[in-house]
Amino acid sequence: MNQNIEGVIVPILTLFDETGQLDAPAMTSLVDFLVERGISGLFPGGTTGEGLLLSTRERQRLAEITVEAAEARVPVIVHTGAITTAETLALTEHARAIGAQAVAIVPPFYYHHSDETLLQHFEQVAAAVPDFPVYLYNNPAVANNSLSPALVFNLVDRCSNIVGIKDSSGSIDYLAAMTSLRGGAFNTASGSDGQILAAQAIGCHACVSGNANVVPELVVSLFDAASAGDLILARRLQRQLNKVRRIVEDGADLSLFKAIVVRRGLAGSSVVRAPLREMSSSQIENRWQALSRLNLVPSPAGDLLSEKEAP
Repeated sequence: MNQNIEGVIVPILTLFDETGQLDAPAMTSLVDFLVERGISGLFPGGTTGEGLLLSTRERQRLAEITVEAAEARVPVIVHTGAITTAETLALTEHARAIGAQAVAIVPPFYYHHSDETLLQHFEQVAAAVPDFPVYLYNNPAVANNSLSPALVFNLVDRCSNIVGIKDSSGSIDYLAAMTSLRGGAFNTASGSDGQILAAQAIGCHACVSGNANVVPELVVSLFDAASAGDLILARRLQRQLNKVRRIVEDGADLSLFKAIVVRRGLAGSSVVRAPLREMSSSQIENRWQALSRLNLVPSPAGDLLSEKEAP
């Protein structure tokens, strides 16, 4: 069992209306916007999507909206990780029931767990949905628990429906170890936008890019160039993306990401879920102007404006 997703997977923003409620029409518009620009998958409920700030029912509704909006044009991998095994199971079973193509699961967070405890947790969830693809999600900086290579190897041996991993550790060595699993068929995705080119070079199949919410054309172009082996173009595009990353700080303030989406002509607001705070309008304007000066923001016609930079 393998999804074999290759390309740019977007940890899609969760858009709220001005009252702080999920904005289904705005979410549908964002899904259409991303799919039309060539992304290869959607990942609702992750860090960029404020997933862990939502109630269980909101997480379920977000998954439903995304699956409905995607209309099977691209796979939807729902993030179902939670602090308890019971909630992880409930969210995972719900994702399968609504027609998602897979789930991704971050380790239970806050408390530190041994490899043996994490093995039992993931094995229990995978066994509950034996016909459904499960991705591991390694993000030790926020989960307080790392999926060690030994643990991943053990899980892959025990659970045939654990088909891949998203790694946000920032370690190229870790990603390289993951790409060797199942004879290279283990679906491996890098979670750092600064490593898209490097991760492609060692055999990763996909990237999960938060910045692709706001500059999907650039991220897709970079991934495609790296996949095609066009190193001159890929290096230039990686440098351009790194400049974007410095301006938007990789989504450190999610209200900025949302404001840029609105500036690009989509419906929605910059409202974020408390305790997150919204960036001031003047700060947003300054960042938008800095981004525009790179000439990387697509024109009204939708064409990517290339930065004038030598290869």
